[in-house]
Amino acid sequence: MNTHNLTLRPITAAVAIALLGLGTASAQQAAPVDSGKLESVVVTANKRAQNLQDVPASITVLGDAVLQRSNVRDLEDIPSLSPALTLSYGTQPGNFSINMRGIGTFSLGIGVEADVSVIVDDIPQGMQAGAFKDLADVYRIEVLKGPQSTLFGKSSIAGALNITTKPIGGPIKTTVSSYLTDDHEWRAGFSVGGAVSDTLRMRLAASKTSYQGTLNDLTTGGHLNGSKGDNLSGKLEWTPTDQLTVTLTPHYNRTEKFCCSNAYSYMSPGGIYRNAPQLPASLVLAGINIGPGNRDVRNDYPTGGKFHDVGSGVKLDWAFDPNGPLAGHTLSSISSYGRYHMDDYQDNDNTDIDILPFLLLPNGQPTGMHGGLFQYGSFDVHSTTQELRLTSPDKGAVRYVAGLWYGKNWLNRELTKAPLIQAYGTSYGADAWNISKAIYGQGSWDFVPNTSLILGGRYNDEDTGYNFRRYTVPPQVHALTEYYHKEDNDKSFTGKLGLEHRINKDSMVYGMASTGHKGVAYDLTSGFTSATAKLPAVKPETARSYEIGLKQSLLDNRAMFSLALFRTNFKNFQQSSSFFDADGTYRTGLNSIGGLRTEGVELEGSVRVTRELQLNGSFAYTKATVQSFENGPCYNVLNATGTGTIPGPGCVNSPKYNNTNVQDLAGKTLPNAPKVKVNLGGQYDLVLPSQSFNGFVAATTRYQSRTQFSLSQDPMTIQGAYSITNLSFGVKDKQDRYKFTFLVNNLFDKRYAAGLNNGYANSNWSSKAPNTPLVVNTTEWLPPRDYQRYFGARLDMTF
Repeated sequence: MNTHNLTLRPITAAVAIALLGLGTASAQQAAPVDSGKLESVVVTANKRAQNLQDVPASITVLGDAVLQRSNVRDLEDIPSLSPALTLSYGTQPGNFSINMRGIGTFSLGIGVEADVSVIVDDIPQGMQAGAFKDLADVYRIEVLKGPQSTLFGKSSIAGALNITTKPIGGPIKTTVSSYLTDDHEWRAGFSVGGAVSDTLRMRLAASKTSYQGTLNDLTTGGHLNGSKGDNLSGKLEWTPTDQLTVTLTPHYNRTEKFCCSNAYSYMSPGGIYRNAPQLPASLVLAGINIGPGNRDVRNDYPTGGKFHDVGSGVKLDWAFDPNGPLAGHTLSSISSYGRYHMDDYQDNDNTDIDILPFLLLPNGQPTGMHGGLFQYGSFDVHSTTQELRLTSPDKGAVRYVAGLWYGKNWLNRELTKAPLIQAYGTSYGADAWNISKAIYGQGSWDFVPNTSLILGGRYNDEDTGYNFRRYTVPPQVHALTEYYHKEDNDKSFTGKLGLEHRINKDSMVYGMASTGHKGVAYDLTSGFTSATAKLPAVKPETARSYEIGLKQSLLDNRAMFSLALFRTNFKNFQQSSSFFDADGTYRTGLNSIGGLRTEGVELEGSVRVTRELQLNGSFAYTKATVQSFENGPCYNVLNATGTGTIPGPGCVNSPKYNNTNVQDLAGKTLPNAPKVKVNLGGQYDLVLPSQSFNGFVAATTRYQSRTQFSLSQDPMTIQGAYSITNLSFGVKDKQDRYKFTFLVNNLFDKRYAAGLNNGYANSNWSSKAPNTPLVVNTTEWLPPRDYQRYFGARLDMTF
């Protein structure tokens, strides 16, 4: 019997009874009139408030209702709602990647900027890792697809997530929310906000979340691949005059992600750890039943990251005199400062056994030590931004936004890999910085009625550089052994040119060409060497994109849809590939891919079938392929005798590339870029005239085609196609005082992986020791949050 369900059921029953009692006792009031039409969606994708159907771009908008109905907690929940998005996972948030239309920079180091930027209330994150926290008090998420460099800068070459927190309006209200599942996830939050006086409005929000995780650690009795977080944010709006508005947005977040460990799903018989006969798999992995769906591990050292993020933004909006020459224009100053710190750690041997006495040094001698393999480090990011922006009124023949931008990021990485011996140890520190200065502008000109020319441009001047330090490895006295320094400057221009034609009040077609640019990169990881330091920086990444689209409203605004066809070509794409280093630790190395392309079609729509029933859906076909990469990474296969590995098909030993094994990846798919993603959903509101509450039922289904997780095209790292269905139902007070929801996620209990590894190249395991060893194959999987069916309940109340 599931004891989790026993815990949840009495809570659910008690809440439901209380709500029903509250609903019966409350006074009946007339509900607002429902027109039966779809609500207009306002976005700020062009740094100005516009109706979504009037913006000539493919944009997915996740509003407050969708975020609540889907119980979105953090960015890891967003790909299930937007077909254009996927996430790639590393061992800690510093190695996560957001991928847009198949494009993303996996395993980011501090010297490599992301391809997809995350902007919160006009302020970009200094490092993408800082975005992997609870989305506290979020009101709207705009998924902007394709290069956004003209308005949002260099780290949005593949797209951007434009996030807006909840606005302040009306009298002071307090909202309380709680959420609980039968697999030990819980959340609690509250917010209070409204008008304090005629000139002052405020909002304060706090939340606390916890999820135990998907893996069982047999060593500690705990769980892995979960998280917990604390969030506090505020918003203060002061309007001392009719023309000036000052907005202050401080925030604080503390998060721990004990992730992202993999579990063995297969191991060849007779596995012996590092060819040491004293370390058979039966001992090293005692109690683990290796097979498909295995979720047991043995870690005696944590894996993941613990971080905190603190900062604030200050925005000043000056509305020009309505009777002056700039009537309707707004001048905005947006300033921000943020600081992010993360301590990260990783269990490198995935066992709790004292393995060091049985391992050998490169000279064949025993280590003479005790313990295991692990690593630990830290990230520090300091970010400062300043933007001045002039926005014209959203009417007239010419509409525009123009501005000046300054941004400075300073990043530090410290890492120590143990055990404390030079043969297996690494200890280094690195600093990276980028200082950007830019001028930008974008506008629309109605040169004839119903037809607009769209023109935009951005000139960016960026200074970058690094310091790299290698240290002696403990227990030696801490001392600097190597030091390297480099500085670069990168100037670029990106632009946008488009045409928009309004066929009638319900239809619009557009065509858009845009370019993107991301500056030079540095591979500041443990593999950095003196030879690497002498090389030039990894080339800047550039993009050229074309998109045509149609936006249509139907049935007197009871239905709407958008259609877009796109193609984006990237040059010198900065992409990391994975490998296992000499001590079996999973690593990545930075490559500059000569060229790649993403192209496809996207369709999104909503229909209000009746006042009670609304349906929505989205479809994306994305083909993200390498166009030019002749020195791509290889995967390995067993040799004929099983005593070693050989490069897989298509891999050759190339004199051109220092006689290393490489393969030409032209035409191959990018990792974690499924060709087809489909989302279907709907909600039916059950009207109960005799009650003070109404009922509702909602359901969503998402489908994803097969996915390759390795750039090397390893056939053992392909996740097959799958679909996941979620169901929820509940009651809602007609006066919006409370809402109770019961949910079942992964209704049909489907299994799939968020990541796959194949271990032919992993030197950790062999068999037949101490004789000629045979290669042991291992495969690992990363269970996602909804790897199995789970139940939950949510209560939202407003006072």
